Amino acid sequence: MAKIEYLEAVREFFTSSKFIKFFYLICFTFVITAIISSQNFFFQNIIENGKSKKEIIAQKTITVEDVERTKAHKRDAVKKVEPKLVPAEDEFIKSNLKTLQNAIFQIRTKDISEKEKINKINILLDLTDNPKQDFIVNFLLNVDDESLREAFDKASISLNNILQKGISETDYSKDNVNKIIHNNLVSNVSKRQVAVICSILEQVIVPNLVVDDTATELAKLNAQQSVKPYMVTFEKDEQIVDKGEPITRLKRDALREAGYNVYELNWQGVLSVYILVLLVSAIYLAYLKFFEKKYNEPRYLSLSAVLAIIACATGVLLPTGFSPYVIPIPAVVIIASIFLNPRIAFLLSTLILSVMTIGIQYKAQFIVVFILLSLISMITTSRIKYTRRFDLIKLGFHLGVAGVLIMLSLYLIDKCLIDVDNYLIIKDCTFIFLNTLMSSIFALGLSPLFESTFHIVTPYGLAELGDHNQALLKRLQMEAPGTYHHSLMVSTLCEAAAEAVGANPILARVGAFYHDIGKLKRPLFFVENQSYFSIENPHNNLTPRLSKMVITAHPKDGVEIAKEYGLPSVINDFILQHHGEGIAKYFYNQAVAEEGSENVKEEQFRYTGPKPNSKETAILMIADAVESAVRAMKGATSEEIENIINKIITERLDDGQLEDSPLTLKDIKIIATTFSRVLRGMQHDRIKYQEDIAKEFKKNKLEIPAKALDTDLENKIKALEASKTIAPTDKNLDI
Repeated sequence: MAKIEYLEAVREFFTSSKFIKFFYLICFTFVITAIISSQNFFFQNIIENGKSKKEIIAQKTITVEDVERTKAHKRDAVKKVEPKLVPAEDEFIKSNLKTLQNAIFQIRTKDISEKEKINKINILLDLTDNPKQDFIVNFLLNVDDESLREAFDKASISLNNILQKGISETDYSKDNVNKIIHNNLVSNVSKRQVAVICSILEQVIVPNLVVDDTATELAKLNAQQSVKPYMVTFEKDEQIVDKGEPITRLKRDALREAGYNVYELNWQGVLSVYILVLLVSAIYLAYLKFFEKKYNEPRYLSLSAVLAIIACATGVLLPTGFSPYVIPIPAVVIIASIFLNPRIAFLLSTLILSVMTIGIQYKAQFIVVFILLSLISMITTSRIKYTRRFDLIKLGFHLGVAGVLIMLSLYLIDKCLIDVDNYLIIKDCTFIFLNTLMSSIFALGLSPLFESTFHIVTPYGLAELGDHNQALLKRLQMEAPGTYHHSLMVSTLCEAAAEAVGANPILARVGAFYHDIGKLKRPLFFVENQSYFSIENPHNNLTPRLSKMVITAHPKDGVEIAKEYGLPSVINDFILQHHGEGIAKYFYNQAVAEEGSENVKEEQFRYTGPKPNSKETAILMIADAVESAVRAMKGATSEEIENIINKIITERLDDGQLEDSPLTLKDIKIIATTFSRVLRGMQHDRIKYQEDIAKEFKKNKLEIPAKALDTDLENKIKALEASKTIAPTDKNLDI
């Protein structure tokens, strides 16, 4: 027994939806990894043990950067940069001059012998080896105070001139300092003052320029950046590498530019690609789970997987050296925008581009171009109108123009740094333009195939279903004309309300067209069709319970008919949910009257549901009831229309029929206002023209303009005036 329970638990685990999703995830990641890694198996690897296995000739002109030589040039540029010096604090040097001046004046005034004064001056100034030592000392001790102060003032001015220009450590030598002092002396210095001022300044001058590390590093960086990349060109038919030649960095880059596979992807590399693919897939699934729960279903995930496989396979299967800008990334974005939504489309394309750029080793320019183009596609597809298919072709053209502008901007930036072949620019711009244009055409052509394969209805599919020449709608028009007319009125209400509250107006309108197709099974049992066929109400001969069974069966019958005609599953929601779990009140009240309230339960007269779970189906539920009620009132006033709308909405809210829908109270208020406005338009008064139209105009003192009526209408008026008789069915002409 325990073994059976264990086996049953194992079976449930392997058949659970979570395990199935996990299994498909593993399969998908293996497929993508195999596709990305297959480039190493489908195309011969031309490098073995760091040497070329064959001679390679350039099939086109190739220009690549010699990275090693560029680095060497940058190192040389850095070596040539001199350290950047900045002035240090100069007040210390100036204060030394002032101190020296004060010390000399003190020595002059001291009551000591001349010899002692001379010794102190020599010690203070260190005039050893100065040939003019005696003259300088004599000047400092014996000149009058005014002349000495003048000498120090001129020394101070000269010092300021020197400090402003600065003295570095390399400039600081005895001979050099003396030359600097002489070059910066003030112009009005007398010959006898020159030696004195020079000897004074020699005592106080020290280097005042220090190295600014930040400025020096910035200068080195600027020097590096100013070095242009060293480019090497291999002309067409020129040998890139000889057989057995060691592959340097330059040769490897040239071979890659020529389109050859220069990577040896071992099992470690394959595992790395698989981890990347698994991580990217997990990001996509997490986004859908937390932000786009509606699209976290197998059919949407399958479509995403197919688009990713197509894009990656195209990139791998491209011929050697062919432009990667033909990869149908724009088609992926457009199709995903149509079948999913633009936000998911942008995320999907970005993740695919990340895997391809890393796995197939595309340049950074590749991912930049396509990410920007995907972003533009996301914005433009969100604004497209799906009523005209040609708009999608126009979208492809506009995306092509945007792609060319993006490509040109990137290449013009490259031209500032390296010499880019103009032919390459024209070729890539042409490819990106044709890619986007053809992507829109492919998306348009593949949409029906994807719709039928993945059972996803698109706005284009909805537009087709909304065509009144559809076989099912034609059948509804012929076999149940009252229901058909009712559906048309309801569709108008639904479309207006859906647009007002931000729901899908096309889906709401088309769902309303088909919501009552179940009545085709027994059209004469529904009151809107009985008057057309002029028959007695069949329910007069049935019990309320039997009548309820016939009436409440039409949602289920509608699903069967929808399946027979191949309608998408989203239409089934409108068919099943437009009554929710509401009660068939008319027959319930009949049953209560006949059997007594104690013998009748409301649950016995309810529809099987489910309740509306989207804005569109909830709008349909309200519109269906409102249109029927207003039509039954025949000529209701605006106030009566508003009252009946509020009454029906209140009943549905009190009965809990809208509790599963995402409609807010604000949405419901907007819906009520929209219904009232549309129904007032449907119920507008008409002017009735009596038998003698011309006399009626004259009676109201109105003149008929000579050209106001066309020939046919004038003929009708003359015929009416002549006959004076009108058939009962033509008694009133509504214009």
